[in-house]
Amino acid sequence: MGRLHAGDFLSTGRMHRGIAVVASLGGTCLLGACSEPMPPIDYSGPTAEWPAFAGDKAGLHYSPLRQIRADNVQHLEVAWEHRSGDYSEGGDGEAATSFQAVPIVVDRTLYYCTPYQRVFALDPETGAERWSFDPELRARSSGGPYPLSCRGVSYWEAAEPIPGRPCQQRILHGTKDSELWALDARSGLPCEDFGEGGKIALREGIGAEAPAWEYYPTSPPLIMGDKAILGALVADQLRRDAPAGVVRAFDVHSGELLWAWDPVPPGWVPEEGAGYQAGTPNVWSFLSGDEERGLVFVPMGNAAPDSYGGDRNGLDYYSSSTVALDAETGEVVWRFQSVHHDIWDLDVPSQPTLVEHPELAGGRPAVVQSTKLGHIFVLDRETGQPLFPVEERAVPQGGVPGERLSPTQPFPTKPPPLHPTALSPEQAFGFTPIDRAYCRKLIARYRYEGMFTPPTLEGSIQVPHSGGGMNWGGVAIDPERGFLYVNQSHVANVTQLIPREEFDLLDPDAAVYPEELYPMAGTPYGVKRFTLLSNFGAPCNPPPWGSLSAVDLTSGELLWQVPLGTTRDEAPFPLWLIPAWRDLGSPTFGGGLLTASGLYFIGATTDRYFRAFESETGEEIWKQRIPFNANSVPLSYRLRADSKQFVVVAAGGNVLTHIGDSLLAFALPD
Repeated sequence: MGRLHAGDFLSTGRMHRGIAVVASLGGTCLLGACSEPMPPIDYSGPTAEWPAFAGDKAGLHYSPLRQIRADNVQHLEVAWEHRSGDYSEGGDGEAATSFQAVPIVVDRTLYYCTPYQRVFALDPETGAERWSFDPELRARSSGGPYPLSCRGVSYWEAAEPIPGRPCQQRILHGTKDSELWALDARSGLPCEDFGEGGKIALREGIGAEAPAWEYYPTSPPLIMGDKAILGALVADQLRRDAPAGVVRAFDVHSGELLWAWDPVPPGWVPEEGAGYQAGTPNVWSFLSGDEERGLVFVPMGNAAPDSYGGDRNGLDYYSSSTVALDAETGEVVWRFQSVHHDIWDLDVPSQPTLVEHPELAGGRPAVVQSTKLGHIFVLDRETGQPLFPVEERAVPQGGVPGERLSPTQPFPTKPPPLHPTALSPEQAFGFTPIDRAYCRKLIARYRYEGMFTPPTLEGSIQVPHSGGGMNWGGVAIDPERGFLYVNQSHVANVTQLIPREEFDLLDPDAAVYPEELYPMAGTPYGVKRFTLLSNFGAPCNPPPWGSLSAVDLTSGELLWQVPLGTTRDEAPFPLWLIPAWRDLGSPTFGGGLLTASGLYFIGATTDRYFRAFESETGEEIWKQRIPFNANSVPLSYRLRADSKQFVVVAAGGNVLTHIGDSLLAFALPD
């Protein structure tokens, strides 16, 4: 059993009242003195908790709270900070960490997980610890390409709680040890009736010979009734017979397996005695649920391996798709594929978002799916049919020998593609003529004929980068106005396939970022990937390198698009002081929060700022320097009629920025 740390009220929550330095575009607040007086705090508005990753099972990332507004946001200060101590820059055999958690707030308690997969329960208004639980993670080694991370936990409560009985409210939590834990939400103790000692193993039928870092859940399960439904990360580019991408539903009470959906194509005949089918597309991101219709919406990853599909034999039927499953049985209701025969690692990265608006397709219930390509597909929630026209367009051909390319790919017409795809040597970026000339030669060296240029032996440019475009932070949607907000990265990479006999002479462990080498064992090729950077370390494609966009879903029109982030903390001093070299946007990791008061909060950038934007115009109206990059998604809550609204974000950076462990809560000062 894991260790329990309960009743430890020597909290690591840290209170900051009246002493915060708050930098804003309109002025500075120092020791409580601001350039403009703060309006009285409005306590008349609604209250709300945050019971799921995106606030609800629909994935909206929207809060109905209005206490923090455009006219007082510049007065925000750090109300409390919690430091778990669970972070590492790697080395000595231990993996580096990336603090990506999105806490939940329910029953006046905040719950979050750390990269070491410990779970903390805090007082949401002070940050004081109520309990913590340690699963005693075994898989902390640095094997594999991924940092240690945990994106969140899930909450379940009994429909008719039995007084005095433990585990009537449960926290469900997956770990890198490929285990799913159930904890008593009140005490943090494992629920002894769940599996064995409060946990179940997730590797049955998966392929237990795979190392720990090749298969494990990184996103919290979706709770539908008394079911916990989840998939798992499967490591990219390693082998053709990668662990199965099965999605499973478990009984929240007992841990019993209720159903399993093995994403094989219709009519597939499995080998006799085999477990789940190896090499199928997995589900590493967040699921969403429609309880009224009994549907689960699943964002699918790639069939294995990612950059060569000549030997998949149809196993990519569900690859890079949004799939609707029956919540009771796990049977497929519909699927929509956003990339055919994906060989670009363009898996569906974000939670399908559920919205219903009277001016959107006559009020039809919709699913909105963002993709790494900067595409947004708006689908009928019951049938999967596009609510705006989607065109199949011819795309570049001529891949490597043995590959089987799709002749066309789907393009949404509304909303229009939000990511630029033009890239030529003449468009090469550079801070100076020296690095611009370097990038110009680099772009000319590799093949590029548009976003679906296939990987080649000579090397092909991919725009957007395999990390997006859009990624796991997802979209935020205003359900009243039907407006959508999303951040993107704008960076190119190069993918080059290497014949097996040549690749086997290389040492993949010798690759140093931005170069990556992956074996794709069982195929005729290995793969080399690297980001298209200048000799000064800046992206070769033109800026902005990060953006924030707003879309009117009812009309399908782009409302505005602005750069997001700066080169501070990446470009050397004093280059980032020069506006022309500073305000270029930055790659983004994470997502944003929308509030009913018309504010959009986001960290996500490579500079260490937390920002607020005016949702109507895209104007940045507040930012604050924070100790580490906030590569996560914010949340907001207000617990009582006489209490404040809090905005909370995990700031712990990643292996490319600055690594830490700060959970920050912002509120208006007393």
